[in-house]
Amino acid sequence: QVQLVESGGGLVQPGGSLRLSCAASGSFSRISAMGWYRQAPGKQRELVTTIASGGRTNYADSVKGRFTASRDNAKNTVYLQMNSLKPENTAVYYCSVKTLVRGYWGQGTQVTVSS
Repeated sequence: QVQLVESGGGLVQPGGSLRLSCAASGSFSRISAMGWYRQAPGKQRELVTTIASGGRTNYADSVKGRFTASRDNAKNTVYLQMNSLKPENTAVYYCSVKTLVRGYWGQGTQVTVSS
C-alpha cells in the first residue's frame, strides 16, 4: 500500500508561483512514473505532467514553459514548480504515482489563482 502526501497549494495572484510536493511512503515495489493531474470545477481531470524514473518529462501544452516537474527518487518525492500562474490554472491538483503493480492518487491540493 502506498500513501501520498501532497503539500504546497494555496492562493496566489496571477503571475505568481507555487511549488507542489508529493511524498510517497509505505510498502511498494519500485516507482516508475510520477506526475500531476488537475481538475477544475465542472471539468474532467486532466494531465499536467508526468516524469519517468529516469527524469524524462511530458507536459500538457498549456503549461509548457511555465511548469517544471522534478523528482527525488531517494525520497520518493515528486515536485511541481509552477510559474507565471494564470486564473485558468485554478484547480485541485492531484499527485499520481505508478508502481510496477498499480497506480495511486494523492488526496489533492487546491491551487487558486486570483487577484
